[in-house]
Amino acid sequence: MRFSRWLYYLALFGDLAGPAVARAHAPATPIRHLIVLYDENVSFDHYFATYPQAANPPGEPAFVARADTPVANTLATAGLLTSNPNAGPLDGRDAALPFRLDRTQAATADQNHAYTAEQLAYNGGKADLFPLHTGRGTPGGVGAFATRGQVMGYYDGNTVGALWRYAQRFAMSDAAYTDTYGPSTPGALEVVSGQTNGMQIVATTQKPATRQVSSPYIADGQGGWTMINDIDPAHDVCSVPGDQVLMRGRNIGDLLNAADISWGGFMGGFDLGLRNPDGSTGCRRATPSPVVGETIVDYIPHHNWFQYYPSTANPTHARPGSVAAVGHTFGPDGTTRDPANHEYDLHDFFAALRAGNLPAVSFLKLPAYQDGHAGYSDPLDEQQGIVGIVNAVQHRPEWKDTAIIIAWDDSDGWYDHAFTPTTRASFDAEADQLNGPGRCGAGARPAGVDGKPVNGRCGPGTRLPLVVISPWARTNHVNHTLITQSSVTRFIEDNWLGGARLGGGSFDADAADLSSLFDFTQPPRLAPLYLDPRSGAPLRAVPPRPSR
Repeated sequence: MRFSRWLYYLALFGDLAGPAVARAHAPATPIRHLIVLYDENVSFDHYFATYPQAANPPGEPAFVARADTPVANTLATAGLLTSNPNAGPLDGRDAALPFRLDRTQAATADQNHAYTAEQLAYNGGKADLFPLHTGRGTPGGVGAFATRGQVMGYYDGNTVGALWRYAQRFAMSDAAYTDTYGPSTPGALEVVSGQTNGMQIVATTQKPATRQVSSPYIADGQGGWTMINDIDPAHDVCSVPGDQVLMRGRNIGDLLNAADISWGGFMGGFDLGLRNPDGSTGCRRATPSPVVGETIVDYIPHHNWFQYYPSTANPTHARPGSVAAVGHTFGPDGTTRDPANHEYDLHDFFAALRAGNLPAVSFLKLPAYQDGHAGYSDPLDEQQGIVGIVNAVQHRPEWKDTAIIIAWDDSDGWYDHAFTPTTRASFDAEADQLNGPGRCGAGARPAGVDGKPVNGRCGPGTRLPLVVISPWARTNHVNHTLITQSSVTRFIEDNWLGGARLGGGSFDADAADLSSLFDFTQPPRLAPLYLDPRSGAPLRAVPPRPSR
């Protein structure tokens, strides 16, 4: 059975072992458990524009920085808070200076974060056209306003206090970028596979993207397609019926399976058999958010990294055979394939954690109302979800050899001033609109898969936050090494797989590693940092176990 299934996937998608067969290795570092908490749609400046200085108005949770906090590349240190290129009139846009969003403005409108729109906003590296191209100008949220200038808003440590405190105790990057421009689904694919090429259309009502039309895909220049915007995974029972795709090639789950290393993707709302307190169940299971003022469906198919790949998909959302089976390809008998195929609900993560069965690698997605995506989520709900997970992990014996990476899939189009020249060119005359120095398509066409250029992969794209929480993380450290989403894939490969790479054009081959965020020369700093999920303030007592 195992051999015949392997042959099926080999015939359909090519050699899953690739140029180097992944084999199990003892971890190359003291990290034996990696948790990637992958949130939605936040630029670095949107959460860290004035770090580590918060406004501390009366009535809000105060944040006071450590005196030895290192300098980060923020709007404040770049001198862009009171003088900013987005503040001048141009083309009738709603120009604006960057401005602080208060806790009462936690719910905001969703911005435009399409592949082409983000390129246009950066305007050849000048980063001066955000209101014009990514500002939506639509009403949304408490205290929000209906202008394109809303895209210039940022929060500080009075609202995202937990993240600021994690950065003070542990490590963060101020040079983490998306691998390519664009929204959630490309970012979800990059962190597990290092690329968005190799898309296969199963059903679609849309035409390829142009500058005027936002579409999920463009021609890759070699007879196939590259995903550049959001579209649902094929055959997921919760996906939109008329617009579905799958991805050919390999992801990090394939390499981990080949090496028999435990792993899982844990999505809020994935268990269709549960019923929420409001009676919702199945694909429509939902949770109310008093901050947003709406009830939000928990599970969003186009955020689910591994559902796009037939080798790692669980289209029917089948349940694992037992808690002991979580993270494993086969059940406890070692011969019966577990029906979940490594894809679980978030509550399965907590069950495995409590049972002492934490997988080596876990990718986590909070239920949608907590994932941070503007328009239906917010930083206050997001903070409660993040802190609940981090508190629970720190309370376990596994904490001593665990690293939690908090990362985001895209910027939502929120303004970020930092620009890094493109090293991953793309030559689509319509969809690629990054002009000026470092533009997409500059210079000679690079060699892609089979020596041909691959369109739809212009990047690195927008700058995002990235925080590492671990006893082995550097303390109060801001790292300036340029990393991208595929750096997470590379860390897994280097730590467990002896440096095996995915191949097929994946960016894991040239992504910078994450080693400079850790310090493995010192004993682990085991003291936990328990925080209050609502305020983000430190707790004096051990928090209660999560009820998930």
